[in-house]
Amino acid sequence: MAGPEQGPADGVLGEVSARRPRWLIVALGLVVLFFLVRFLVAEPVRTSGDSMSPTLHDGDALVIQKVSYWFSDPAIGEIVVATAPDTRESVVKRVVAVGGDSIGIEDGVLVRNGVAVDEPYANHHEMDGYFWGPVEVPEGHVFLLGDNRLESHDSRNYGPVPVDAIDGKYLTRLWPL
Repeated sequence: MAGPEQGPADGVLGEVSARRPRWLIVALGLVVLFFLVRFLVAEPVRTSGDSMSPTLHDGDALVIQKVSYWFSDPAIGEIVVATAPDTRESVVKRVVAVGGDSIGIEDGVLVRNGVAVDEPYANHHEMDGYFWGPVEVPEGHVFLLGDNRLESHDSRNYGPVPVDAIDGKYLTRLWPL
């Protein structure tokens, strides 16, 4: 006795069900890729407050890049997102000193290792008469300051930040354009 006959509908149904698992695998792969990029490579963040003004403003949408600090330490001048040791909140600040540096503020001017630092993004005139430090930054740590020194809660308040508390480096601003 011969086997059951297949009609045209059986063949089409078989092809559709064979395509569906491939489509699901591709979709699942894209979702996994998205989450890997989002949590391991780059991440969108939003600034809160004006501590980085005039460089960044309250509510700016940024992209931080996470991979570079797997291979190197943060460098002076880079804007980073880190976890503040005192509040455990994410903060956006500028690296102004690294391990082994002495850092302070003299009459509103940042002084690193005894030398005044040129910072065109900071308003020194608002800080006339302000003195702080100096302190030594331990190895494996960075010293973070906001560009708007009068409005910034930063390493002057919570001390040097361990390099492993840095989540990523500022890559670009998404919004406003």
